[in-house]
Amino acid sequence: MPSIRPELLTEIRARFAQIDHCPQQGPRVFFENAGGALTLNSVVDTSTRYAAIPDNQGRDNPGSHELVRVITQAKEDMRVFMNATGGQFFVGESGTELLFRLIMNACLGTGEGVVLGSTLEHPATRSACARWAGIAGQRHVLIPHDDATGTITAEAYARAVTRDTQVATIIHTSPVTGIGVDVAAVSAAIRAVAPEAVIIVDGIQHAAHGRIDIDSYDIDGYVISPYKVFSRHGYGLAWISDRLTHLPHNALIDGPEDNWEMGTRDTGSYATLSDLADYFEWLGTQVTDATGRRARFVAAGEAIHTQEKALTDAMIHGTGNLPGLKDIDGVHIIGGVDNPAREGLVSLWVDGVASVDVVKKLNEQGIRTHLRKADHYSGNILTPLGQEACVRVSMCHYNSEHEVAQFLAAMNGICG
Repeated sequence: MPSIRPELLTEIRARFAQIDHCPQQGPRVFFENAGGALTLNSVVDTSTRYAAIPDNQGRDNPGSHELVRVITQAKEDMRVFMNATGGQFFVGESGTELLFRLIMNACLGTGEGVVLGSTLEHPATRSACARWAGIAGQRHVLIPHDDATGTITAEAYARAVTRDTQVATIIHTSPVTGIGVDVAAVSAAIRAVAPEAVIIVDGIQHAAHGRIDIDSYDIDGYVISPYKVFSRHGYGLAWISDRLTHLPHNALIDGPEDNWEMGTRDTGSYATLSDLADYFEWLGTQVTDATGRRARFVAAGEAIHTQEKALTDAMIHGTGNLPGLKDIDGVHIIGGVDNPAREGLVSLWVDGVASVDVVKKLNEQGIRTHLRKADHYSGNILTPLGQEACVRVSMCHYNSEHEVAQFLAAMNGICG
């Protein structure tokens, strides 16, 4: 599939708020999508509309009935978008909170043994596993990721998994390296040795890039943060299998046994999930003649992947007469130059120029990137590389090659 054609890219960009400007900074290039993607205009409108509604779900009045319908529709939209024929969807405080909750119940609901994860994972997962494995009397084992490629393989899990593995966690894409993980292959490696393990996936960084296929993963939990996939802050979304649904969990006495939501949720947050689904489906109609909704979602994901690969290739290898990052003296790219698992993100450091200064100099030229430090968020990636910090440059499919050229021009000046 070719990258997104220029006319379609113009249409795409028109659907996002603040695509090329910041209310405080003015004109800017947004390469900080891993910290929170741009928001769909439809999400902005939906959020405003639902903020005015006083009704709650579960009442016998027309307003309440409509809220229930909207929530039901959003869950069905997510079921098709993520290809999950079983299990249930629900929202929570945030992606981090949901990962903690799923991992807590998985640890407490299983027996003695191992909670298996990797050093690639975000601290939301690693911290939850460390805490709840300890409380449940389990042993938390972290498999070292590959520093050179910035990812972890199914083979690494296969070497570490044991028959007493009770819970296993996988990160779909690293928010620091930007390199994806083959979730289906990792899950298969785990199940080959510990078929009853509860497998939970952090899909937070991956979701904006499309191509989620829960049915193919053979897992028990998948979590995303909608503000990182074109919606807004204030909630997270989880899918859990029927098996995880039935494990003991926090619930009201005499309430519905399978309910995992705590209290009355914001219907507007659910409604914006339907906005996301509508956008992905619309994009699918622009790149395929398929009539099925799932087929359109798949096509949209493939188009997003192709566009983002074109952007990262241009950033690394150069565009026009501008040399790419690999040809700029002193620039080091985390995960390597040619990594087929890269998803719209390039993290780097520059010899002789502190990463904090690179981010500042780029910002002064209207290019928004982000500093990652070797702290509790990113030390697992940076410390083994001997780096105190790096510059994270994260893109989405609505970014353009012209914006990449602006970034390269600035980087050539900073490093020159």
